[in-house]
Amino acid sequence: MFENLTEKLEKVFKNLRGYGKLTPENIEAALREVRLALLEADVNYNVVKEFINSISERAVGQEVLESLSPGQQVIKIVHQELVELLGGQTEVLKLDGKQPVVIMLAGLQGSGKTTTAAKLAKLLKSKGRRPYLIPADVYRPAAIDQLKVLGESIGVDVHPSETSQNPVNICRNAMIAADEKNLDTLIIDTAGRLHIDQELMEELRKIKIQIEPAEILFVADAMTGQDAVTVAEKFRNDLDLTGVVLTKMEGDARGGAALSIKKVTGRPIKFVGVGEGMDALDIFHPDRLASRILGMGDVLSLIEKAEAVVDKKKAEKLAKKIKKSQFSLEDFRDQIRQIKKMGSLEQIMGMVPGLNKMKQMQNMPKPDDRELVRTEAIINSMTSVERRNYQILNASRRQRIANGSGTSVQDVNRVIKSYSQMLKMMKKMKGFPGGMAGGKKKRKLPKGLRR
Repeated sequence: MFENLTEKLEKVFKNLRGYGKLTPENIEAALREVRLALLEADVNYNVVKEFINSISERAVGQEVLESLSPGQQVIKIVHQELVELLGGQTEVLKLDGKQPVVIMLAGLQGSGKTTTAAKLAKLLKSKGRRPYLIPADVYRPAAIDQLKVLGESIGVDVHPSETSQNPVNICRNAMIAADEKNLDTLIIDTAGRLHIDQELMEELRKIKIQIEPAEILFVADAMTGQDAVTVAEKFRNDLDLTGVVLTKMEGDARGGAALSIKKVTGRPIKFVGVGEGMDALDIFHPDRLASRILGMGDVLSLIEKAEAVVDKKKAEKLAKKIKKSQFSLEDFRDQIRQIKKMGSLEQIMGMVPGLNKMKQMQNMPKPDDRELVRTEAIINSMTSVERRNYQILNASRRQRIANGSGTSVQDVNRVIKSYSQMLKMMKKMKGFPGGMAGGKKKRKLPKGLRR
């Protein structure tokens, strides 16, 4: 999402690093470029103005102008101010106090409330909570059915709602049912509209008064830019929101909503949706996003994603297989599945510090997640014997696999080639100190020194 902004800011900072000593004029010119980059990213004008003024005041101080690396000092200040703009610190849900805890989701139609409700339920379930999904959108019949399907897919109870019922009564009955079922967290999926109207806001206010939610989260589509910020402000005034969930953060929007919404509404971003899967809801960390925007990567989030999908026992078993040169196509497929769980390839690459600055990477096309899907389909179309011994894959077998996976023989050949190259690389690594075999490779002495 922030690719263009990151690229422009990196150019500004590259120029700053080139100066041996900064002057107020150098800083002013650099901040002018930063201002333009933020405005082009659809950040609120008043937010940009205040942000630039704050940086300017700090950047022209003696500690910057007289430091040994003034360019680095300015970058440090921009990073700190960016973290503050995004919220300053990670905000968590209020899950203590009166039980069951009620979390109410509000927002316009199409913002992703229903999917977010299920994602949040799965996330809380993984933390040991016992969530209960409440379909309170009786105006869109598909919303109730959708939440039932999603709830079943993640193993979370969904309250039986009907389109003929009153939303306030649905929520009241759900409170009683949750108490009987010993469920500790209610997640209410409320109705939305294409635009704000008085009837909708009145209904949401009634639910708030009757249920007394601990959290009222506004779900905003990050792709809508400043419109999302404007709508969030209106919801905040009517409902006294406690936080924001930004959906579709993996998209191609310019990122203005994410950079403006906290400053304009005074409410923190608590979660971000980063994909369509039920695992694609992340806790929002202002410092990590600021680092990614400035091209510094986000190693902590990358580690957390890896830890969430990697089975330690399977990892140990795989390590032993690699040592014994027993890494099969089935193992290859398992690794692909784990990568898919971590998010899109572009998103993962964006978390690796400095990767986007490498010349080799800049000239390469964007990674295509569909390639992983094709690769998995090809491996699935093989027999178990073929997956364990790829060398038996002759022309007729490869044609059968291509037909079975809906791909071409060339695609099958590419997968086999990638896999065989990986095997060769693993064998080479076994010979290096600290490699997978854990031993040192013996080096031959020149002929003249041999005994």
